Amino acid sequence: MRTTILFGGTNKERLVSVASAQALHRALPEADLWFWCVADTVHEVGSNALLEHSRPFEDEFKPGNRGIALEAALDKARAEDRVLVLGLHGGRAENGELQAMCEMRSIPFTGSGSASSNLAFDKVAAKRFAAIAGVAAPAGIALEDLDGAFAEYGRLIAKPARDGSSYGLIFVNAKQDLVAVRNAARTEEYLIEPFIAGVEATCGVLEQSDGALMSLPPIEIVPGEGTFDYTAKYLLKSTQEICPGRFSPDVTVQLQDQALRAHKALSCSGYSRTDFIVSAKGPVYLETNTLPGLTAASLYPKALKAQGIEFPDFLRDQIVLAERRSRERA
Repeated sequence: MRTTILFGGTNKERLVSVASAQALHRALPEADLWFWCVADTVHEVGSNALLEHSRPFEDEFKPGNRGIALEAALDKARAEDRVLVLGLHGGRAENGELQAMCEMRSIPFTGSGSASSNLAFDKVAAKRFAAIAGVAAPAGIALEDLDGAFAEYGRLIAKPARDGSSYGLIFVNAKQDLVAVRNAARTEEYLIEPFIAGVEATCGVLEQSDGALMSLPPIEIVPGEGTFDYTAKYLLKSTQEICPGRFSPDVTVQLQDQALRAHKALSCSGYSRTDFIVSAKGPVYLETNTLPGLTAASLYPKALKAQGIEFPDFLRDQIVLAERRSRERA
């Protein structure tokens, strides 16, 4: 099959997607490059145009040519027997819509299918399913109970219920922050939880080419300015991402076990990454990412390296899995 890296997207995480595509293309130089732009069109782009885009986290990528509608591009992928390596994040790329469009056309693609993608994308539902699997998760707070919860807990955290947490994350440390949460909740649903003190951690799960699942070494995150938002993740050099994390053997086992439980409970495929806070009582579930970042500086590739898995080998195994799953669905 013909390998094609699909990157970009119509949501606010498209900048990260461009950086992921750069890393993917370096690992798979033979792959074609398709850019999905905000106009909902797909453009074929050259290697130089992508690799020479020097500020992907800050500047928009512009294809510089006329594209075709997304559905037409997927029809083309089907007709040309392509397998899509998804270098996408958030929005319709991660909520299952794109995956459903591919499944209806029997197009192989990397990562989780439409149903599990949609479930994981909804943080409220994902937390409920993770809890069923025995993963510790914080209680949710209704918007109408915001004032009472703030009085009870002293600190809260709010984030978009159906989008990535890099954008829109609100730390409620003072009464004026309650206004910010209410204003944000006017335009999209927000998940509100008590603030849990502890160390930020993440743990990847990998499905190998033979179908076996394994948890990767957990990563400890020390944000450069105290919060792990978009700026801390991608722009601050002071943010530390320590892999393997400096956790006790017992906490390491808990993180790996709970990441695996969440992956299974959400029926993820290929690979996933689950975020936690390691509190005084142990790991607490935050969310599961079905399309975690794959940039040169991203967390998942760091965990692969710590496990001794080369990035190109990981991608080739994911392509094998994608092709197999597509045949099984057919």
